[in-house]
Amino acid sequence: MILLINPSPSIKSPWGESRKIPPLGLAYLAGALEKAGFQVEILDNYLLKHSIEHVKRKIEKLNPEIVGISCSSVAYSQCIETARAVKEVAPFCKVVVGGPHPSFMPSTLLQHPEIDYAVLGEGEQSIVKLASIIIKNRKSSKIATVPGIAYKHNGKIRENAPRFIVDLDEIPYPALHLLPMHLYDRAIEYLSVKPVEIMNVVRGCPYECTFCEVKRLWGPVCRAFSPNRVVGEIEHLINAYHSKGIYFIGDNFTIQKKRIIEMCKLIKKYKLDIEWVCDARVDSISRELLREMKSAGCRTIWFGVESGSPRIMKKVNRGITLQQVVQAFKLCKEEGIHTAGSFMLGIPGETINEMKATFKLARKLNPDWCQFNIFIATPGSNLYGEVIQKKLYENTESFVAYVKTDEFDYNLLMDIQRQFHRRFNISLKRILKKLGQREFWLFRKL
Repeated sequence: MILLINPSPSIKSPWGESRKIPPLGLAYLAGALEKAGFQVEILDNYLLKHSIEHVKRKIEKLNPEIVGISCSSVAYSQCIETARAVKEVAPFCKVVVGGPHPSFMPSTLLQHPEIDYAVLGEGEQSIVKLASIIIKNRKSSKIATVPGIAYKHNGKIRENAPRFIVDLDEIPYPALHLLPMHLYDRAIEYLSVKPVEIMNVVRGCPYECTFCEVKRLWGPVCRAFSPNRVVGEIEHLINAYHSKGIYFIGDNFTIQKKRIIEMCKLIKKYKLDIEWVCDARVDSISRELLREMKSAGCRTIWFGVESGSPRIMKKVNRGITLQQVVQAFKLCKEEGIHTAGSFMLGIPGETINEMKATFKLARKLNPDWCQFNIFIATPGSNLYGEVIQKKLYENTESFVAYVKTDEFDYNLLMDIQRQFHRRFNISLKRILKKLGQREFWLFRKL
């Protein structure tokens, strides 16, 4: 028996996810383990927020041989607390941690006696091999043969290099049937339909953005599920969960244009009643692609713009120009696809005037939705190393650094963020536009 846990969030942390969404990573792991013949349960305590005593009772009842715990840097303390709870009631149970934090800093977790193993990077194949050794083989010497595992041996921590999955179609569908799907917010503001599910169909990244850790987590090569696999999963979601919408998360969704065009043709061929949103880079779209996507149900594209300052764009190594940004938003509007824009505030070395340039660009682009995000340094990115090395932070929380420079601190950034959101959303033009959209959907429902 294997229990996978998504820990409860910290009450004090400002990082809480406002929307309740399924833990897709754990669902993929559970699907892989089930396919290999293991009995699996998932406890999404981020959603349920059960007390640690409740978690202990759950573990006592199930008596699992392995407990896997998802761990981001933000949830580091909660991960340790959960691991201790496991060992208190099931001392012989093996505790395995996975996710971003153990992938980048496994020793910070394995230094705790309650944690036995860490999975580095992509986990579906590694967790199955590890579980087979722990539960079926029971020969600890075999651990050294499992790719992507960190473990303790004779008082030292060893790391086996990860091995990325070449053919993603080998991975089973995420085991959503193990989750309380009725409790999640299966709706999104970018679509008028519901329920809406989340899919991630591309892994890996060839780009070098300094604020992002995805390349280190998933590798430098873009690997994607095949169009047939993606459409098959959409059909499964429609049949099993009555899904009406999909949000394809991940900036590199449109990086392989031929694959997306083939996917769109299959959606139309099988007449799937689905609307969808995707994330994309501004340099990875074209008019031909947009038309094909729209005809297959694409309603909104979310673009990561980041900054209106050419200097900051160069510092974060975004690899796009402001001219490409303007052109991408223009193309989407001409083809009738809604846009959402994501901008970043507080890059180390950024000035207040450069933040104002970002706001000015956002107003010029006029996306249907706009988000100004505060940069907070997390392990795995190049900027994290710079922030820690140069001590450009006011405090850290579970290895997460709140940036502070001569220009700004975290509190000032929050004030600027609130001001930008308020100013962007209260213009008469946008209010009338939103009212017009609301009246349109009301009329459509009558």
